[in-house]
Amino acid sequence: MRANYRMQRLLTELPLQPDHPVEAPAETAHYLLNVLRMRDGDQILLFNGQDGEWLARIEQIGKKRATLHPVEQVRPQPVPSNFHYCFAPLKTGRMDYIIQKAVEMGASVLQPVITQHCQMPKLNSERMQANLREAAEQCGILSLPEYREPLRFDKFMEQWDHSRTLIFCDEAAESNNPLPLLTPLKGKPAGVFIGPEGGFSEDERSTLRQQSFVTVIPLGPRILRADTAAVAAMAVIQATIGDW
Repeated sequence: MRANYRMQRLLTELPLQPDHPVEAPAETAHYLLNVLRMRDGDQILLFNGQDGEWLARIEQIGKKRATLHPVEQVRPQPVPSNFHYCFAPLKTGRMDYIIQKAVEMGASVLQPVITQHCQMPKLNSERMQANLREAAEQCGILSLPEYREPLRFDKFMEQWDHSRTLIFCDEAAESNNPLPLLTPLKGKPAGVFIGPEGGFSEDERSTLRQQSFVTVIPLGPRILRADTAAVAAMAVIQATIGDW
């Protein structure tokens, strides 16, 4: 059976196996019965990041309880992606947007980095996780990215795995064409680093440019807003070096 993307999708921590009904946690039952207004016999797509995607039947038990009956697997669990999205936190509305877009585009790790010009040094981790879950449910992915706690710029650079290329999107790059710079990275582990609304400081830019594991790319001749740059960067990187 092919997945019907118009069906409601729900991320769950429950195990998903054939002929193995599970009672929905109280919060999930409330969401299904009272928010989505689903009833006995309705169907939903379930995924947990491990067992693929399953068509499940809802069995309503009274007004507050429900059992989920996995019927059949409609998609197997794919190989996890391998792309790190590293970003300086933005103001709340734009932060929500780039978290959602990073999830939709298949990032495997979301790493906030506190830079010198960062305007949002404190993040609400619960809000970030909620955005992550909602984006996963809406866009059809089956593997959730790992959300990591923020690191200050110096600690981030110190801990970076040198075997993974860090793609630094620099508005001061010498060229306007990122393609020749990205093509040699095809098939290699990589991540991208997007700066804050105020841009990277000169010290940060200098530090990044001095690292052997950093590839500096432009995003065209125009200065882009940070949230626009995030989407543009992920799109051109994915189109050039392949799906991660």
